Amino acid sequence: MKKWILIAGSVVVIGFVGYQWKPLALSPQTVSAQARTSVVQKGTLNVDISGSGTVQAVMSEDVKTKFANNEIDEVLAEVGDKVNKGDELITFSDGSDPVTAPATGVITTIAVSAGERVTNGQVVAHVTNYKELQTVVQIDELDIYKIKKKQSVNLTINAFPDQEFTGKVSAISEEGTSSNGVSTYDVTIHIDKPDQLKVGMSAEARIQTESKKDALYVPLDAVYTSNKLKYVIQHSTNKDSNSSGTEKQTVQTGLANEDYVEITKGVSEGETVILPQLAKATKSSNTTSNTQGSIFGGVGNAGRMNRTYGGTGGK
Repeated sequence: MKKWILIAGSVVVIGFVGYQWKPLALSPQTVSAQARTSVVQKGTLNVDISGSGTVQAVMSEDVKTKFANNEIDEVLAEVGDKVNKGDELITFSDGSDPVTAPATGVITTIAVSAGERVTNGQVVAHVTNYKELQTVVQIDELDIYKIKKKQSVNLTINAFPDQEFTGKVSAISEEGTSSNGVSTYDVTIHIDKPDQLKVGMSAEARIQTESKKDALYVPLDAVYTSNKLKYVIQHSTNKDSNSSGTEKQTVQTGLANEDYVEITKGVSEGETVILPQLAKATKSSNTTSNTQGSIFGGVGNAGRMNRTYGGTGGK
């Protein structure tokens, strides 16, 4: 008899545990079904155009002779020497004018020695100024008209990921380079304080082209488009039936970057808007599906792979 009681008790315990486990297993699905929302924020909205390049010296120049068949009497500089513009580098046995440094910098190469004869235009040395550095980035043809000289630039150097460097646009190429039907233009950026940097380091530049203070903005995917009208989705409450739902709120948009879009009319600071559900992978294939996706477009969002827009500041 005791044996049957123990078996019955075990069945009850197992059934209870199974009953308790079922709602726990469903809880992730319940959470994922909840709507994603965002609050209308107010702050500074910046639009940046980005490009990548490498750190270069502003001045890196070959030193050439102006005489033919002259014999070198003495080489006065060595690799690594710091020189000023006009310093004598090489003298000749016949008393001809010496070869001088064309600019202030560091001697990086010496290609001749005493007793050799030189030809007109021969490269005898190289001078590089490591105190003045720059980077050259390629900007898409759709964005190049937004770039102006002396615009401020934020720079990220891969070798110093936790530090922010600054610079200014110093030159804009008048001729582009075409590849796969897309033209890009070289933009030269003079780096303000390059003390720690070395020639050849990788750099990412963000050129600020637009900025607006006290802008109301929401995530880019919160805005939808239908029949050329833009709208956001908000929660609504029916006072008569005491039920809740959602409603479309028509809006007007302004400035936009890759993350946020300004709302100039239709919503107020602190209001909540509903975001589309995140895409999720289906079990039957590697494709993803999205039950509700933003169809907002045409307000400055990136149209090419190398067109990148900057972030936004808070209050």
